[in-house]
Amino acid sequence: MNKPGNLIGWLRKKLNGISRLWIVECLLLLAFGAVGARLVYLHAGPNEVRIQKAQDASEFTKSLVPFRGRILDGSRNPNILAISLGVHDICANPQMLTAATNTELAVSILSAYLKMSKEDVRYKLRFSDKKFAYVKRFVTRDISERLWTQITNNHIKGIYLEEATLRSYPQNNQACHVVGFVNNAGVGSLGVEMTLNSSLTGTAGVVKGMRDGKKHEIYTRRTEEIQPIQGDDVILTLDQQIQYFTEKALDDAMAQHSARAAWAVVQRCRTGEILAMASRPAFNLNEYGAETDMSRMTNRVLSVVYEPGSTLKPVTLALAFTEGLVTPETMFDCENGSWFYMGRILRDYHPYSRLSVADIIKKSSNIGTAKIALMMGDEKLHKGLRAFGFGRKQGVELPYEEYGILPRLEKWSGLSCSRIAIGQGIAVTALQMAGMMSAIANDGFLLKPYVVKSIASSDGKPRFTAEPVVLGRPIDSKVAALMRYLLARVTEEGGTGTRARVEGFKVAGKTGTAQKPVPGGYSETAYMASFAGFLPADKPEITIVVVVEEPQPYHTGGVVAAPVFAQIAEQTVRYLNLEPTEPVEGAPGAAAPAP
Repeated sequence: MNKPGNLIGWLRKKLNGISRLWIVECLLLLAFGAVGARLVYLHAGPNEVRIQKAQDASEFTKSLVPFRGRILDGSRNPNILAISLGVHDICANPQMLTAATNTELAVSILSAYLKMSKEDVRYKLRFSDKKFAYVKRFVTRDISERLWTQITNNHIKGIYLEEATLRSYPQNNQACHVVGFVNNAGVGSLGVEMTLNSSLTGTAGVVKGMRDGKKHEIYTRRTEEIQPIQGDDVILTLDQQIQYFTEKALDDAMAQHSARAAWAVVQRCRTGEILAMASRPAFNLNEYGAETDMSRMTNRVLSVVYEPGSTLKPVTLALAFTEGLVTPETMFDCENGSWFYMGRILRDYHPYSRLSVADIIKKSSNIGTAKIALMMGDEKLHKGLRAFGFGRKQGVELPYEEYGILPRLEKWSGLSCSRIAIGQGIAVTALQMAGMMSAIANDGFLLKPYVVKSIASSDGKPRFTAEPVVLGRPIDSKVAALMRYLLARVTEEGGTGTRARVEGFKVAGKTGTAQKPVPGGYSETAYMASFAGFLPADKPEITIVVVVEEPQPYHTGGVVAAPVFAQIAEQTVRYLNLEPTEPVEGAPGAAAPAP
């Protein structure tokens, strides 16, 4: 009876053991099968997204920054005013440095080679959870390469170099307002660097390829390589030597007269080319970031408007001659220096009784000029001023040019004509004054001023060549010739501009002394002293306008600005080798001085 029961129990135990073993074996088989299937799937399966991600992780695209084009002056042997240099940005991975525990060694090496304090370097690396930081930008290659040698010799991980370009200005502050500068983002921010930014920038290149597991490029696996195209070169009309003469004369005037500011422009009166454009105070193009006084960056020649005073009187006379209202011999009562008109008194600097038109301009009589303007009337004076370019931009290739202020005709009062005619109640730029004087010098043709002579590709192929552009002709050649004669008398004995004379050359021009407008009227202590003229008077080549703001203690254009004109003019005509038109004292054949 027991044997069958024992047999059944024994079989049950065997079956239970086999079941458990079978279950375990099945589970193991399933686990290995799943792993195997996953391996097959990963290596041979159609997981396109995974494959694409793996490829993207090793592929890269890098932009190649082009060198910016040069800026050169327009002299016979062009001087470089701006050029781009290959440099390095010193970069860091603070997270990697911290993980490698070599931060302090890196700080010491960086501090020594980059001329930075250790505190400054630590500050740059302060975010230890970040993977990128600039330590110092635009480091010259001689320094960066010596630094890199130390970094690699000391097996420092987390410091690397990035290719970059640095804009360099070899002449520092010379012609700074015309050349302009490039900011840290590589964008032109002033001068022709700004207005011609697209031409100077060039075209970026590109590299596409593969990197290995350590993020190093596999050079044999580049899929695309397009080299950058360097930016175009810009050749200016400026002549570095004439620019130097002009800036030196302004510096001398600033020091001599304790002036607040001074500016000047030199122009070829028969083409419109600007040979020099200078403004003081100035700034160093290589250190623009350190400048806190933005007024130093102002190009006063075209961005500051001022009341021109008597330098505007030639326009009034030229328009009166054009209308046939007067001749040089026409006489006017100048009221012994004080004239009551429309409830206001107008005074002359020196009292005169009766003066001819020729002497009104020579002696700079306010009263005589105002009476001539009243004969002409508001409409004709306003129209003539517009024709000479006042109240509108001249179109020079520089930013921030001002329109000036010529009130609309309907805004004129009964007093306006007599005051605007003598340079009050109107505001101009020095560039507009140069255009006006050049028009008189150039047989009445008003020319567009320009500072860009040509543009060429880096391999010398011409892109653009400037040519003279006529903006209008406010007076004819006969009136222009008459005005040249009358303005030459201004610098002769008895005129207001004798200090503008240049030995061997007849100079034509006009002095200006204007009180600065203040709330409620005009200042009794702050003046604008100016001189605008050209030479040689008989066959003009060069126009020069000089403005000195708030000179002390002397403030008249004849005393302050005319000598600056003469200093610039004398050096410029010698440099350009212009033929003298007048006998030179002491030269063979020159007349002996009177006893």
